[in-house]
Amino acid sequence: MTAQVQRDGAAAAGAEEIRDIEAYMTGLGQAARQAAAVLRRTPTGPKNAALLAMAEALQASRSEVLAANARDLERGRESGLDAALLDRLALDEGRVDAVIEGLTQVAGLPDPVGEVDGLRARPSGIQVGQMRVPLGVIGIIYESRPNVTLEAASLCLKSGNAAILRGGSEARDSNAAIAACIRQGLAAAGLPEGAVQVVATTDRAAVGRLIAMPEFVDVIIPRGGKSLIERISREARVPVIKHLDGVCHVYLDATADPDKALAIAVNAKTHRYGTCNTMETLLVDAPLAESLLPKLAAAYAEHGVELRGCERTREILPDVVAAVEEDWHAEYLAPVLAIRVVDGIEAAMAHIERYGSHHTDAIVTESWSLARRFMAEVDSSSVMVNASTRFADGFEYGLGAEIGISTDKLHARGPVGLEGLTTRKYVVLGDGQVRQ
Repeated sequence: MTAQVQRDGAAAAGAEEIRDIEAYMTGLGQAARQAAAVLRRTPTGPKNAALLAMAEALQASRSEVLAANARDLERGRESGLDAALLDRLALDEGRVDAVIEGLTQVAGLPDPVGEVDGLRARPSGIQVGQMRVPLGVIGIIYESRPNVTLEAASLCLKSGNAAILRGGSEARDSNAAIAACIRQGLAAAGLPEGAVQVVATTDRAAVGRLIAMPEFVDVIIPRGGKSLIERISREARVPVIKHLDGVCHVYLDATADPDKALAIAVNAKTHRYGTCNTMETLLVDAPLAESLLPKLAAAYAEHGVELRGCERTREILPDVVAAVEEDWHAEYLAPVLAIRVVDGIEAAMAHIERYGSHHTDAIVTESWSLARRFMAEVDSSSVMVNASTRFADGFEYGLGAEIGISTDKLHARGPVGLEGLTTRKYVVLGDGQVRQ
């Protein structure tokens, strides 16, 4: 049975109709590798046309996509998904609008493929530089968040990569509806269907095969819970771009403007709870604690946030739950916040070094010298001065969308956009030179 027949069968009769997972995934891999060869020579125009056609298809299918998402949400509530996962799973008019805007923004971004820079002349007369090229075939494995399906498709396509997307079972109806929009966009631009393929089975064996096909897949990007990412990192036979935790901190320095400090600390925690760039631990410089902590506590109470504090915090806020060691390591993804009073920037950075996940950390200060120290010495993929950690996002960084946020140092770090999905090869320009 061919992969195309299996895909058609899955669409018509449900994912359970795919019997031979290895053959099915091999078929997807072969189609992706063939599509990647086409995309390497595809100019910017058709790629942008496909993205805009996807946006139009999503707009036209908005009601179907939202209805599919409603079915997923109902099934998720019945199966006991927690509030954070339901929040990640949910689509609404605003989130659909954001995805459409992201598609159009990616279409408007400069195409990194083919850029040549660093050309320099050598004594032999040759010129040596580097050209930016696609990675090839990217496998993306993610939980909940059906908006990732289109975000991933847009970034992979614009950067000249073929993509194999495997969403979670909890979003199967949403992803199927969105996959139809992707196929329409590719067809409208005359690009191969294999350029973006959504795995049509929730069988876990499909993931095992996807991450063990180095002959077809060049890199894996997992997005989801820690257990998923640990499994992928442990079992993958191809390189992985990942982050495991989002234990993000905001440090309020003694010089901080109180209004800025209050606004940033509240936003970083309460804007959304189920995201990896949400603050999980608040560090407050001791001279600021007595005046600011009561105001912060009142603001958090309005949002229903549970506070867990160190002993010095509880001296000022006696009703706060006593924090334990596990709280400093916790990625709550919930309306829970750990607070520690510290003695200056040295103690704050020491805490971040010990307990942080190298994701996103922020300082609120009016001292430029302290801000520079914090930026230089905190070893995280995003370091912020006087801004909420919630800005650690590809869309907010002007990347159009992101494929994920990497806390690795190779190959990409921070929000991974178009450039993070390319690599470089050396190019040499000569005029008949031969080596002597």
